[in-house]
Amino acid sequence: MPKRVLTGTVVSDKGDKTIVVRVERRVKHPLYGKIIKLSKKYHAHDEANAYATGEQVRIQECAPISKNKSWTVLDRIGAAQAVAVELRDDTVATPTPAEKPAKATKGKAKAEPAATDA
Repeated sequence: MPKRVLTGTVVSDKGDKTIVVRVERRVKHPLYGKIIKLSKKYHAHDEANAYATGEQVRIQECAPISKNKSWTVLDRIGAAQAVAVELRDDTVATPTPAEKPAKATKGKAKAEPAATDA
């Protein structure tokens, strides 16, 4: 039986000689017909630690290397895409809280009992 080859994106390269590749596939919902994206993560062997997060790679099925690894990296398809970084501007002065007006000292008037004519 031929070995499966999948294409995906590297989501983690923290392990030694191991990368995690997310492979996305699209399926049609059986009842509603909407196209849904499903993804699965595969641990793949990277002997030279040559692949970085964000790169597009092809992986091939192989004999189990460890408990979770049974894929090896074939080649790089695309380089990592630039990730937009949002910078925070902390120089904006924060407004001071407005002073609360002094509470008026209203005494609650006691309700006088209603006078009944007898």
